[in-house]
Amino acid sequence: MAKTKIKRLYLIPILSKALDVIELFEQGNVPMTLEDVYQKTKISKTSVYRILKTLVHRGYLAQTPSGQYRLVSRPRRLRFGFAIQSAEMPFCEAVAQSVMMAAAASGVELLVLDNRYDPDMAVRNAEEFVAKRVDLALEFQVEEAVAPRVARIFKKAEIPLVAIDVPHPNATYFGVDNFEVGYEAASILTQFALRRWQGKVDRVVGVGFSEAGSFVQNRIVGAFDGIKECFKDLTADRFVQIEGRGMREASKRAMSELLRKSGAGERTLVAAATDTSALGILDAVREAGREQNFAIVGQDCIREVLDEMRKPASAIVGSISHEPEAYGPRLVQLGISILRGYTVPPYNYVHHRAVTPEILVAEAEALNATHKNSASADAGELD
Repeated sequence: MAKTKIKRLYLIPILSKALDVIELFEQGNVPMTLEDVYQKTKISKTSVYRILKTLVHRGYLAQTPSGQYRLVSRPRRLRFGFAIQSAEMPFCEAVAQSVMMAAAASGVELLVLDNRYDPDMAVRNAEEFVAKRVDLALEFQVEEAVAPRVARIFKKAEIPLVAIDVPHPNATYFGVDNFEVGYEAASILTQFALRRWQGKVDRVVGVGFSEAGSFVQNRIVGAFDGIKECFKDLTADRFVQIEGRGMREASKRAMSELLRKSGAGERTLVAAATDTSALGILDAVREAGREQNFAIVGQDCIREVLDEMRKPASAIVGSISHEPEAYGPRLVQLGISILRGYTVPPYNYVHHRAVTPEILVAEAEALNATHKNSASADAGELD
């Protein structure tokens, strides 16, 4: 006769006992002593003691001055809406990864939508966040013209708004100090021109991003101001602005058009509003065979630009890192502070740093030295 198959239950005994204790408090909803819990559950006193202390530590129970335990109404998990600028842009993707990791670490539920570089989509996403009753919105969209519409949607719903990189009405700003990063880019360009071209500069080009508005355009203003301070003989007509929309192809087209109107030997400094624009400028000057007469600095330090800087003859001579990996922890903490009623600054600037080929070489050498020292230490231990 075949044996009857016994069904195994994959249970965790101590977890089951802890749930029994929680259910006991939920049923009675009155304070109880350790002895009360022991008498009603028949779980060993040692286990009851450890369970109660653990539940207090995790915030499920509170202990009164008299030694009794009571059930605590745990706060609802916070839900943030996060609208990313575009999932196809490397910098935006890095910011998104940072925010998602920080939210997970902080126990914040995160609803993520893609604005796709589209103002109408940004409006629809804002409406969806409201419909899904998020507690706070993190808005990363670049169209200054649509910012008031997006902001009004959240204001009507009484949902706090944090605007990333582009200010929105009635929102807390988090992002780049655009004039300062532009000025930092100018420092890289001027040092390059003094060192490589003996200070001879014929033209300065700013590759703008007008859709993002005057705030982001300050990256070009800061760059121009810094270059003018160093090269005082450059007249106003030597400074030219073209529109790149923060995109590679648009920047390439605009630069190709400018190249057709300019002299072949002109030494040109280029300050681009984004690294993606900087790559488009590089494409145009390479195609025209004029890379040796250009020095380009972008913003964001995306991987492809870092790879370009490692090439000896590349016209990309620097970029300003906005450290996207730091966006997430600071944004999530800023959102939590707002919801808890703390006073926060209206403008919260990210940290930035200049990166050049020389800095990349120095960092690589330092990393190699660290690896060699580590390997030597390991070998010594084996001996």
